[in-house]
Amino acid sequence: MVVPGTPTGPGSLLSLVSRSPRARLPAGDVPPSWGLAGWRPRTSPFLSLRWPRSCGSPSASGSIWKKSSSWMGATGCRRCRGVAWPCPCWRRSCPSCGCPGRCPVGWSGSRAARRQTPAQKLRDQLQRLLGQSWSEELERDVPRAWQRHGDLVLLSEDSFRAAPWEKLGTALWETVASALGAQRVARRGRVLPDGIRSPSVTLLLGQDGWVEHVDNGIRYTFDVTKCMFSPGNITEKLRVASLPCSGEVLVDLYAGIGYFTLPYLVHAAAAFAHACEWNGHAVEALRRNLALNGVRDRCRVHHGDSRQLELRDVADRVNLGLIPSSEEGWPVACRVLKKDTGGVLHIHHNVESLPAPAPPQLQAERGPPEAQHPTEDCGKGTPGVRIRPEWQRWAEAVAARIQGLLAELHGQLWHTSILHIQAVKSYAPHVHHLVLDLECRPTPPA
Repeated sequence: MVVPGTPTGPGSLLSLVSRSPRARLPAGDVPPSWGLAGWRPRTSPFLSLRWPRSCGSPSASGSIWKKSSSWMGATGCRRCRGVAWPCPCWRRSCPSCGCPGRCPVGWSGSRAARRQTPAQKLRDQLQRLLGQSWSEELERDVPRAWQRHGDLVLLSEDSFRAAPWEKLGTALWETVASALGAQRVARRGRVLPDGIRSPSVTLLLGQDGWVEHVDNGIRYTFDVTKCMFSPGNITEKLRVASLPCSGEVLVDLYAGIGYFTLPYLVHAAAAFAHACEWNGHAVEALRRNLALNGVRDRCRVHHGDSRQLELRDVADRVNLGLIPSSEEGWPVACRVLKKDTGGVLHIHHNVESLPAPAPPQLQAERGPPEAQHPTEDCGKGTPGVRIRPEWQRWAEAVAARIQGLLAELHGQLWHTSILHIQAVKSYAPHVHHLVLDLECRPTPPA
């Protein structure tokens, strides 16, 4: 028996099933409204079709009718119950009532191919919002990448700068938040040249900029409108976390919100840390982060200019995590190192390495220039990264300069040796953010 109104055309459910006295589905597996009791599916690629959750019908073991959260199942649309399949491609809306969804036909491609990326979802929702006003110019203005901090999405400074976006007002940012699964939206600008690298971030949707971010099991909370956070430093934070610092005392001259202070304490097992920071907003975040990660009792925060730090002869390690240059902190780093045993300095710096093209004849003899082999190993450095001559010369110059500062400070000879050169990230064309691990030891008297 078929209930009147049941679709019977070539695209209907009835075209996919056939009567069989030998193989009948359990009575509860097919909704009575279909009038399909006693029908079974043919052997076909439609065996991956899913049963919509809204039907609430029991699912028997071994049956192809499975519960699913998709609006499109064997019954079609949840709202109108219209049978909207089969379909060789996946549908964006129900053909009967137009509500959004996708065709459930499992053989129309892999699940990954049918899934939209967040960037595609954002573009599609904005296109629906603008309707006829959508253009290629606006599509180029839609970001394809962003930073996510909890429920806040931080857009790049060149996002949504075209004039038509301004007319949408709050509706634009609500659409962006909905498409990206966020509650708040912000857009960053250029870092302010105020000596503390304050971010220029505008909160577009939401009440405040405080967020929480997790890196390598460490929780960071900060205000994105007041404090910097660089995801590009994650490789260095992971490296710091693996250093053997058990029982050591660390001095972090540019602590910020605890980018490196926390990995030293939480993972590298440093016994104690002195964290220096002069940005009041960063100090507030740093104190919160120390408490959040349970290491507040193993760190002393020094709020102020690290050049005026009064500590002396306390550190086994000193972290100088300031770019483009931490040179102003080198005398302080030498002063806080233990004068009897010395220690290790981790010196951050932006190093420029401009390519020097060889003469045409020489280039033809040598083949492709050396710069085209960035994964060649050379010297003590990052595995898989070629240590460029400019980097080596910079490291040797720093080692000589630190050796002179230590000798002048303590009135005796010191020995400095390059332990490691770490390439953190490319900062600008031909400019790399590097870290030099420099071991500094006093020379025993003869």
